[in-house]
Amino acid sequence: MSVKVQNAEFVLSAVSPRNFLQDGLPQVAFAGRSNVGKSSVINRLLNRKNFARVGAAPGKTVHINYFQIDKTFYLVDLPGYGYARVSKAERDRWGRLMEDYFARPALLTLGVMIVDARHKPTADDGTMARWFRDTGCPLIVVANKLDKLKKSEVEPNLQRIRETLELGEDTLLIPFSAQKGTGREELLQAILARVGC
Repeated sequence: MSVKVQNAEFVLSAVSPRNFLQDGLPQVAFAGRSNVGKSSVINRLLNRKNFARVGAAPGKTVHINYFQIDKTFYLVDLPGYGYARVSKAERDRWGRLMEDYFARPALLTLGVMIVDARHKPTADDGTMARWFRDTGCPLIVVANKLDKLKKSEVEPNLQRIRETLELGEDTLLIPFSAQKGTGREELLQAILARVGC
């Protein structure tokens, strides 16, 4: 059965904690390294071409962006980390914004963390996984760029991601291809189940 998202609309970009939405709707926060294809995953998930901006240069998400999905929950697009060629001051600003967001665990319903299926997760990925765990909210890890792996590499790479990020067996790890749509239905169903749709 295909799960459809009928309506997705951009609501606001939060540049500071006073902009954080706190209206009681569930919030599903998406995080990932700057060059991991986060916007592409969001676009594939929503079946929209250019909904979340996809940049040629990584690091285009500089605020916390809220998208309302079917008027029932927010998809929260967090700034990418660990790569973008921006000033240290700008990176520090993003870091503070993220820390402020994670300091309010009541806002978070679910975390979706995107990693590159081809590579061992970085130290920054490890930090992000810990931030999600510390909030106590459930976490789904999406291993994107699956289409760039040989079949024989998939299982060992998924195991390496699980071990490196110290994921419990109850943490959902979804092999995903934003390019081909692999994993889309599983991710969407897991999100909708968590937000009560």
